[in-house]
Amino acid sequence: MKNITLAVLQNACAWRQSGAHPWLCTVVSTLGSSPRPVGSLMACIESGEQIGSVSGGCVEEDLLEKIGHGDIAASCAQVVEYGLDPDQNERLGLPCGGRISVLVEPFDDSSLQWAADVIDALKARRSVLRQFDVGSNETHVMPVEAVLETTFDGSTLRHFFGARQRIVLIGAGQLAVAIAELAQALDFEVIVTDPRAQMLQLWEGPDVTLRGGMPDDVIRELGIDAHTAIITLSHDPRIDDMALMEALEQEAWYVGALGSQKTTEKRLMRLRMLELAESDIAKLHAPVGLSIGSKTPVEIAVAVMAELIQLRRQT
Repeated sequence: MKNITLAVLQNACAWRQSGAHPWLCTVVSTLGSSPRPVGSLMACIESGEQIGSVSGGCVEEDLLEKIGHGDIAASCAQVVEYGLDPDQNERLGLPCGGRISVLVEPFDDSSLQWAADVIDALKARRSVLRQFDVGSNETHVMPVEAVLETTFDGSTLRHFFGARQRIVLIGAGQLAVAIAELAQALDFEVIVTDPRAQMLQLWEGPDVTLRGGMPDDVIRELGIDAHTAIITLSHDPRIDDMALMEALEQEAWYVGALGSQKTTEKRLMRLRMLELAESDIAKLHAPVGLSIGSKTPVEIAVAVMAELIQLRRQT
């Protein structure tokens, strides 16, 4: 699954370079229930082509109609608000009480440079902040280390673009399929690795990156960073332990291992016998996932992704 933010900016650049006049639409504030969070992007052109989403419903159609009719200025950015009254909520399919503000800005030649800087950062898995002054139409892109909130005070947009979350699954079995499906729905990049060629050949899950070879080698080759989670699922200690030895010494923000409490205790004993540092062993989340009584692959996948969401919200 392609990074939608990256795809929006790449398409906007391609449209502009081909001579079209794109608009970039950003959700800058929400009140109550909202289909898309602050920072969500959509790019569109007058012909009606669009990529990305600001509501998942009729707001996109209304914006395209306004652009097509010339109701939105072609030379400066402006804010368009939706959900101002119950009738508009019903017409646009917004949740009851929902309200969103969308900053619509022309994407011209001056936009190509800042967009290229953001695209390069996202490809390199670096986080950046775009600061856009509506009055002067000036944009500055700066590197950042921390996760920041996207904010808009009516005159300045501070749009955080973070490296896409990535999950590496060790073992290409049925559980990996279920986790991959949920992870992709949550906009994770998914990589599945398994040294057993037949398991990769039998993969019936979503379109993900499949890697053969020993998992410790794959982990080293991937260049693990602080936006990566690694989970072992193979049920084979010869595979899982090798992966964990490498993963626990990397910068991954989450390392988990499937298995019962008894299996986990045996795994911890083996990792200590392999002389892995106690500080690294302490990073391991095992048994993986929230304790919700899950039994089936889909239920376990829900527990795993719920734990990832919970932990990310706490950071």
